[in-house]
Amino acid sequence: MSDAFDVVVIGSGPGGYVTAIRASQLGLKTAIVEREVLGGICLNWGCIPTKALLKSAEVYANLGHLAEYGIKVEKASFDFGAIVDRSRKVATQLNSGVAFLMKKHKIEVVEGTASLEKATPAPKVVVALKAGGTRTLSAKHVILATGARARTIPAIGLEPDGKQVWAYRDALVPKSAPKSLLVIGSGAIGIEFACFYNALGSDVTVIEALDRILPVEDEEVSSAARKAFEKRGLKFRTAASVRKLTKSAKGITLELESGGKTETLSADVAIVAVGIVGNVENLGLEALGVKVDRTHVVTDSHGATGVPGLYAIGDVAGPPWLAHKASHEGVHCIEHIAGIASSNLTAPIPGCTYSTPQIASVGVTEAAAKAQGLKVRVGRFPFRVNGKAIAAGETEGFVKVVFDEATGALIGAHMIGAEVTEMVQGFALAITLEATEADLHATVFPHPTMSEAMHEASLDAYGKVLHL
Repeated sequence: MSDAFDVVVIGSGPGGYVTAIRASQLGLKTAIVEREVLGGICLNWGCIPTKALLKSAEVYANLGHLAEYGIKVEKASFDFGAIVDRSRKVATQLNSGVAFLMKKHKIEVVEGTASLEKATPAPKVVVALKAGGTRTLSAKHVILATGARARTIPAIGLEPDGKQVWAYRDALVPKSAPKSLLVIGSGAIGIEFACFYNALGSDVTVIEALDRILPVEDEEVSSAARKAFEKRGLKFRTAASVRKLTKSAKGITLELESGGKTETLSADVAIVAVGIVGNVENLGLEALGVKVDRTHVVTDSHGATGVPGLYAIGDVAGPPWLAHKASHEGVHCIEHIAGIASSNLTAPIPGCTYSTPQIASVGVTEAAAKAQGLKVRVGRFPFRVNGKAIAAGETEGFVKVVFDEATGALIGAHMIGAEVTEMVQGFALAITLEATEADLHATVFPHPTMSEAMHEASLDAYGKVLHL
């Protein structure tokens, strides 16, 4: 078995395994190193299993509205263990799918924990094998795709123990749903878990240090989301800083500070969702002289670290911490290495929150555009007057678009409502292709679909809206 490769990828999440596949397609002899399981956090403990849980919660919650559709069901209930088991089976299926892809593309999978040693033309990869012993791989190019993990703050008690204080892994596989739950952090991860447990009957309160939930989203979307979530029973504390978490036999207690006042909240369990830190430890980066900024590897526009032959992509290279961003960066990086014209690294990256209602966005917010000194045209269209939404009983939410007034270019789109995560790619494509209002106005959207709201919002920005 040869230990010499053209490319060695460290980490097999959506960034790493996609990079390895593209490298193989380009004729490069490729190995991938994984210390846990193929597919990384996304497939095994993140994107995929959480969506399986959320789908179960959505189906259960919809049972309470069946009378609106002329359907009767008596004594609806759920089996929490079966919900979790289905989620784990979905993750296992996709993990097996990645293993198949590695075999199909003749990518050697090395199971173990990698570290780097100085060498040329690229650092050597020393792997402490799961099976015991070590193996040293040499390569022309090494790509770090080691991902990231949940941030903890032990000094104030925000450190998961798997029992009373959960990180995302703990929240995916409990034996039962807690009666009461405090979610610390209102980004996508925190909100998705809050929606899941709320739908299954938990009393959920979300704590956010900033003055609004989902702070990276457009302010109008953030405000609408809070109202929608509160209607479903979620509670929020914004502009509230956690000063201390205390555990006892009865549960956990949070001491909050907000507006100079102190408040105490108690619950059975807390979920910590206060951010992400890159997996940069124990790789030997310091000895190689790799620059690391706030737990993320610093790279240029092609993923190069400044150390010859060493690259970094995905979560370990910084925000946004999204699987599709990691895959995009990986393909760009390996195509640059191969010396072919590669995709645009700065393509707009959509963001999605799979809550109820869903939230999706791409490009800049209205506030960010104005902060850049741009004059903008803004259009909006509510789903409450969209024919398909009315027929489906999904009238909550709206589409908002932002155009640069000077050029007519679409620069931002922000959506809240049913299945908007399946629609945002249309706006992502439009921004990628530098579409203007004229392009969107001339596009024929099928009827009846909820996507017609995208067209109407674009028309509204220029005073041409038809159905409002």
